[in-house]
Amino acid sequence: MTGLNRYILRHLAIGTVIVTAVLAYILWLTQSLGFIELIINKGLTVATWLELTLLLLPNVIVIILPIALFLVVLFIYNKMTVDRELVVAQAAGISQWGLALPAIVMACIAALSAYALTLHYGPQSVRAFKELQWTVHNDVSQVLLREATFNQIGKGLTVYVRERALDGALRGILVHDKRDRIKSLTLMAESGAIVPGPNGPRVMMINGSRQELTRGAGDLSLLYFDSYTVDLGLLEATGDGRFTDNRERSTTALFTLTEQDGFSEKVVRRMRVEGHQRFTHPLLNLTLTVVALAFLLTGAFDRRGQAKRISMAVACVIVIEAAVLGAASMAAKSLLLVPLVYIVALAPLAVGILALTPGGLRGTTLQVLRTHPGSA
Repeated sequence: MTGLNRYILRHLAIGTVIVTAVLAYILWLTQSLGFIELIINKGLTVATWLELTLLLLPNVIVIILPIALFLVVLFIYNKMTVDRELVVAQAAGISQWGLALPAIVMACIAALSAYALTLHYGPQSVRAFKELQWTVHNDVSQVLLREATFNQIGKGLTVYVRERALDGALRGILVHDKRDRIKSLTLMAESGAIVPGPNGPRVMMINGSRQELTRGAGDLSLLYFDSYTVDLGLLEATGDGRFTDNRERSTTALFTLTEQDGFSEKVVRRMRVEGHQRFTHPLLNLTLTVVALAFLLTGAFDRRGQAKRISMAVACVIVIEAAVLGAASMAAKSLLLVPLVYIVALAPLAVGILALTPGGLRGTTLQVLRTHPGSA
């Protein structure tokens, strides 16, 4: 690479890292705010909350990386055009492909990084995120009862704990259970602990009393106990296991699992489309980069600026992104349309390469007009 190419590549790399980091931070912030309720309602620690939200980043980066690279290419090449740097380079004999080389190299690096995320690290992060999220909601070790607070555990169950020791022991426990439509229970105990049970965590209470009130009749019964256990019933409410998202399945599983493995036809179609998207989405780094180059490097220099070309490039990318989503949605309904996913991702790339090639689109158009003069 020439000194000019290294200069452009350095600016593209720095710009892409900065823009990707900024966009990732904005999206991470919007997503992480949705988990604040886990800190408020579940007593989740900040460290666990941070781990939970950071697991979202790999898939967020895969989505925003092509857009970030596209924006950086537009900015860098437009700035160099306004500063006459590209004009001087072209006057010195550097071809369009010579000027486009740094952006193509950067797009290839971004595409390889995206493949590493989509094929390996992305599914692992989604799996870790889902498992941690499920654990926070259901596992006994994550059912955190805040001290001196009425904790709402599910519908109709309230637990109050005066003090929670470091070893997990509970002191000064009050439980009000009105999940039964006929009767309600109020239990008080000196101490206790959270223990596992067949339907999820239970609160074991030591040395206390149990008051049972029959609704309507007003009958009240009182019982003193040495030991009593209250089933929180979290697994009963949420199911014995968690649903496996296609995004957390390995790429091999997406292409090999069938209806014989207990999946519906609809789920199998979605798995196949998810698998194909893992191969096509990283290619958008190349596609969007070439689209930006095709609009900025072709045509004559305009002293009034390139606002029109930039607007057209942005509009073209919006159409491509919409087409990618539409193609995936259509393919999920019929696997015969899977080639459309590849066509939408690769067709703009082919057109952009043709536009950057000397005599490309223009030469093709002239050849068509010469062959079919009536079409003019």
